[in-house]
Amino acid sequence: MDAQLLAEFLRTRRAALTPDEVGVATAGRRRTPGLRREEVAALAGVSTDYYTRLEQRRATAVPSEVVVRSLTRALRLSQDERDHLYRLTGHPVPDRHQDHRYVAPALLTALDALTDMPAQVMTDLGDTLEQNRLARAVFGPPTGTTVVYRWFCEPGARSGYPVEDHAAESRALVADLRAAVTRRDDAPARSLVARLVADSPEFAALWNLHDVAVLRRRRKRIQHPGVGLLEFDCQFLVDEDRSQILALFSPVPGTATAERLTLLALESFVGHASAG
Repeated sequence: MDAQLLAEFLRTRRAALTPDEVGVATAGRRRTPGLRREEVAALAGVSTDYYTRLEQRRATAVPSEVVVRSLTRALRLSQDERDHLYRLTGHPVPDRHQDHRYVAPALLTALDALTDMPAQVMTDLGDTLEQNRLARAVFGPPTGTTVVYRWFCEPGARSGYPVEDHAAESRALVADLRAAVTRRDDAPARSLVARLVADSPEFAALWNLHDVAVLRRRRKRIQHPGVGLLEFDCQFLVDEDRSQILALFSPVPGTATAERLTLLALESFVGHASAG
């Protein structure tokens, strides 16, 4: 690891970002441009002390690949800048065609700007990569398991959905997955299908129907344990190669969803402030 070049790179990238670009609230004028160290640390999910040691060349160990990936997102690095950060820290550079965990800065900026509706960035296989605060309050934090696998294979995954919606949700998930698997034709997609076929007879039966339908818009209902029924008009915006999706959940007009989201947002803010 080249500690000096790493420190200089982190400082310059931090200085190039504005609080508005990453959804950080500000009060009053700032003496220096860019984000503060504690703000980058919070965005990356690391301690301020640890991030400060990286910028001051005092870190005693090479940052893990998980930390490097988190810094990539926190600093809104382009793919070229991400590759540079990996090289500075001595980690192998991810294959651009295989690494679907990288989230484009434009998607992250759009996500940060959406404060009045749940929104999240997902892969086309259903892995949740990033969420705004409202999405986390509605759906819970990412679990590391794809949405479709949880739906068919994990007990309790459907408890937040009205029973009468289960059959339609199952078919929609399977049809969208088939489109993604055919489009990607890669090992992760085939492995996911193999696991689902082996672990869920319901999935296997639906898979054999060969339904294909990319999710673009649909109505979705969530039975939230804290505020009750939430009804959304969902829109799915895809990136250029269709490997990542920005999912937007707009409250259905004429329902109590908007008011209930306001309550969830308040509870989420109070909880976040208490934790901080």
